[in-house]
Amino acid sequence: MFLNRTFGVGILLACCTVSFAQSKLDSIQHIDEVVIVADADRYREVIPSQRLSGEKLEALNSFSVADAIRYFSGIQIKDYGGIGGLKTVDIRSMGTHQIGVFYDGIQLGNAQNGQIDLGKFSLDNIEEISLYNGQKSEIFQSAKDFGSAGTIYLRTRRPRFEAGKKTNIQTVVRTGSFDLMNPAVLWEQKLTDHIAFNVNTEYIYSSGKYPFRYRKKWPDGTMAWDTTAVRQNGDIHSMRLEGGLHGFLENGKWNAKAYFYDSEKGIPGAIVNNVWKNSQRQWDRNFFAQASVETWHATSLQTQINVKYANDWMHYLNPDTTLMYIDNTFHQQEIYASVANKYAILPNWDVNLSVDYQWNSLDASLQNFVYPKRNTTLVALATAFEWQRIKAQASLLGTFVNESVGIVADKQEYTPAFFLSYQPFKQPDLNFRTFYKRIFRMPTFNDLYYTDIGNVNLRPEYTTQYNLGFQYNKNYNNGIVDNLNFRADAYYNEVTDKIIAVPKGNGQYRWMMMNIGYVEIRGIDISAQISWKLPAGVQVNTGLNYTYQKAQDFSNSTDNDPEAGTYGRQIAYIPWHSGSTIVNMSWKSYDLNYSFIYVGERYHNSSNIRENYEQPWYTHDLTIGKSFYGKPVKFSKLNRFKTKISVEVNNIFNQQYDVVLNYPMPGRNYKLILKMDI
Repeated sequence: MFLNRTFGVGILLACCTVSFAQSKLDSIQHIDEVVIVADADRYREVIPSQRLSGEKLEALNSFSVADAIRYFSGIQIKDYGGIGGLKTVDIRSMGTHQIGVFYDGIQLGNAQNGQIDLGKFSLDNIEEISLYNGQKSEIFQSAKDFGSAGTIYLRTRRPRFEAGKKTNIQTVVRTGSFDLMNPAVLWEQKLTDHIAFNVNTEYIYSSGKYPFRYRKKWPDGTMAWDTTAVRQNGDIHSMRLEGGLHGFLENGKWNAKAYFYDSEKGIPGAIVNNVWKNSQRQWDRNFFAQASVETWHATSLQTQINVKYANDWMHYLNPDTTLMYIDNTFHQQEIYASVANKYAILPNWDVNLSVDYQWNSLDASLQNFVYPKRNTTLVALATAFEWQRIKAQASLLGTFVNESVGIVADKQEYTPAFFLSYQPFKQPDLNFRTFYKRIFRMPTFNDLYYTDIGNVNLRPEYTTQYNLGFQYNKNYNNGIVDNLNFRADAYYNEVTDKIIAVPKGNGQYRWMMMNIGYVEIRGIDISAQISWKLPAGVQVNTGLNYTYQKAQDFSNSTDNDPEAGTYGRQIAYIPWHSGSTIVNMSWKSYDLNYSFIYVGERYHNSSNIRENYEQPWYTHDLTIGKSFYGKPVKFSKLNRFKTKISVEVNNIFNQQYDVVLNYPMPGRNYKLILKMDI
């Protein structure tokens, strides 16, 4: 088993960052090491983010980051089922490749296929998840932060200690359906008044076996078959280990982090042609080390430096010779460095210049592979201005790409963005915002160079975004309502030169990547959160998210006939209506969390015909928890410890559904969680 392997994780130490007194143009405020994101201050962001943090994040029935993100509006998750199944995110139907995922401020990369599997990131070490449409409302950031159509920021837990305490230890054990065993340990240690470290490790085992019901109807509506079976080859063994070092300088702060992930899992595959079990296997080994530093040189100049090295290895095996025997390995590396400098021209006017460099390489065991290397330089010039109740930001990103493969021409692209918010009244209860952004994504190494499929003539895929919205936030001193936050956005997006796979020649299984896609997306996102203070000390938080999207495929067909089956139709897997509800209640040492997710009708192909229709699906989840406080044993110097026992029931009504066609999801399942903080 993979656990018998030996491995080492080195923690990269770097000269590092610095915290400073920020100007009023910044979207968050820093007081020592605590990030203040109180709802009452959210209006200060030009484009406010959707966030999950603290107790709200902990209370969700979520096993991984991908599970938690489902509760944001405008999000579609592609989930191939089970604990170890691939999970990727799509924001506002612009495509998985257009989304940037940042881990403690530095982007996670995958030059091979551009997809970040969010199922690899546990919530045990995550302190806050933020989702931004366009980009984060802060110009003091790396050039990479300007380079995506939407961004997800994962902020890991940073050590914090009570007075007189130098050690925090947290242990979590989960068990439940599918033979799940999931222990995790977090250790935080205060070394000096200015330096602390933390180590977090987690092991996951699951057989991945769960019952499901499979039904298929013929085009005339008659039932072809209706049967039950058990999902096979969905097992997973994985180990995650993270270490971080955090410190303060006289005029700043710094941090360094190392991450290691090792897994072996089965790939259950799609259920087609009456095949119920597949034998594909995949091994992953991912490592990265990164460091960050922020410093201020004077009251008007601030500097941020980020560095990172990543090394990813993947082995895929399909031993089934009746299909096609495949035994391939892929090895990619990344080196990244960034410098950002912000200067305050006036108290209400800032400018920022960021320069990033990134090097990527890919080795593969494919025949006739070209072993590409890519050098990317990004330069971002941004400015932020505030006058009375108007706040504006603008940026221009230059991207310069050089490929080591001589048949691919160098690429230079310039992409602008503009953000504006207006607060009509002196009281900060209501504000309006709008933004325009044009951005692109480079073809991945697979798009360009995958043997017999890649196309070296691909152009970048462009996205143009328009957004108009408002937010109302109100705190109440009297009554049962404590806080009300309501936001709504209408948007229009265009994706041009979309990179898609099209058939090549007469062979049914021969494909080539082409720039023929064009998509128009119109949508509305609505979000509301209400905090309640009920009698007898009952605290209640409720959240509601709703999304409407009309995402039409206007890609070039053979004859460009508007009557063609896909022209102007809803693109695959995008529902017209989707939403979620969260209700969290706490009373004394008890808490209860209920969540509901709804995904409306959709099609699994841009040809919106009856055979491609997918029924709506929904799930109800419930968690009940009880906390216990007690005194430690006599030989311990610790003051107290906290133990919490929780029971989860997911998919309460045993809904049978597929997120992706022919990949059945689990029905009703359970988890028992024991968590102890010392």
